[in-house]
Order: sequence, then C-alpha cells, then structure tokens
Amino acid sequence: MPRLLTYNVHRCEGVDRRVDVGRIAAVIAEHEPDIVCLQELDVGRARTGYVDQACSIADRLSMSYHFHPAMRVEAELYGDAILTHLPERLIRSGPLPSVRGVPRLEPRGALWAAIEIDGATLNVINTHLGLVPREQRLQAAALVGDQWLDHPDCTGPTLLTGDFNATSVTRPYQTLARRLADCQRTLGLRPSVKTFPSSFPAIRIDHCFTSPEVVVTAVQAPFSPLARMASDHLPLIVDFEIRQAEATGVAGTEPAAARA
Repeated sequence: MPRLLTYNVHRCEGVDRRVDVGRIAAVIAEHEPDIVCLQELDVGRARTGYVDQACSIADRLSMSYHFHPAMRVEAELYGDAILTHLPERLIRSGPLPSVRGVPRLEPRGALWAAIEIDGATLNVINTHLGLVPREQRLQAAALVGDQWLDHPDCTGPTLLTGDFNATSVTRPYQTLARRLADCQRTLGLRPSVKTFPSSFPAIRIDHCFTSPEVVVTAVQAPFSPLARMASDHLPLIVDFEIRQAEATGVAGTEPAAARA
C-alpha cells in the first residue's frame, strides 16, 4: 500500500535549536514512505551551514527529488521539495500570489510531480501557504485555478498536501476542501490527527486533500521522542490506494496498491 509523508522540517532545526539533517532523515526513514513532501528546506544558506538540505535528505533516503525555491536571497534558497523512490517527473513548480503592504512576508510556492504507482499516474502537489489570511485566500484560489488543480493535465488520481497554516474552520481550507476531500474527514477521524507544535500537538494545519480516485486507508502523526525533537511540526503520514479506471473510463471499486 503506498504511503505519503508530508513534513514541515523547519530548516532541519529541532526544538532543541540544533540543526540536524540526519535526524530529519531518520524520522522519515522509520516510516518507509513512498512519497515525501517537505516544507521549509534550506539550500546553501549560511544559517544552516550552506547544506543543500533537499539533496542531503534525498540521498540518505535513496530517493530522487525536486526542489522549488520559494525564496531566493542571492545564492541562498529556501523552499519545498517532493521526494520519491518511484518513477516520477516534474510537471510544474512556481510561486503563489502574495499581498502588498505587509512587511516581512515570505514568498510562497508549490510544486507538482507526476508519480507512477502500479500503472497509475498520481499527481502530487506540495505547498506551504503564508501566515496572513488574505494572502492564504489568494493562494488557495490559485491552487484550485488553471495553473494547478484545474490545469488540463491535472486529471485522475491527485493529492494536494503540505503546511497550509490554516485550520479547518478557515476560508482557505474550505476553498480547497470544496475541490478535493480532506483525508481525515474522509476517514471520519475523531479526534483529528494534529501535528503542531510537535512537543504538544494541538493544531491541525498540515493537511492532505485527495481526489475520488485516491482511497485513504489510514492517517497518523508519529509521536516518538525523535519526531517530537527533530522539528516544530510532526510529520503527517497518509496510507492510500488508487482506484484503477475500468475500460469504460468509469472509476472501479477495486483499489490497486503499489506495495503489499
């Protein structure tokens, strides 16, 4: 059964303020995901020792990766990545809209990869929305627009995931949930699985939204001592299956799993 892990790694700086790429990779490796979506990665930045965190984590996991720098400061980059050991290709990466007149807003972006799973092509979009509600509304509207979810190539099984900085009562969340299903609500989880802050998770801002072809079977957030220390977020883990289309083009009822 395929497994996705989405994780805001906080530039690999733990709650103990120690930067440790290996610790983040160890948290991920423990759960053996097929697809990893990471937010808040530093690449070549002085504050984290000029390490290419995306490349380093991918190498430790023996995965290919695509990185999108949402922010550039000369040669220093900061952004998000998709990693996998499965056949894949990058479809799109780019910025999301922002608002003017608000100081110190970080640029935000998204990236979209097509990943092959047992004969099916899964669209995976990873993002990290801003902190200001007005900005989040613009970014959510862009994600459901013609550059991303409504793009002609974004058909069939689709996952949208990441750190949305928005709970389920907010307008940006509701914009996305009208387009795709929140995997936790699909399973009817009570209480919901929360990921922030990692030391005492009380808020649900890391989400995974799915198209009807994606059947979610389990959602969890590991609460091990290592996971609680490695970042200020816990990873969100989603197990799923993909419904294979029948010859008529109508979705069938028998899911196909990529991994036993």
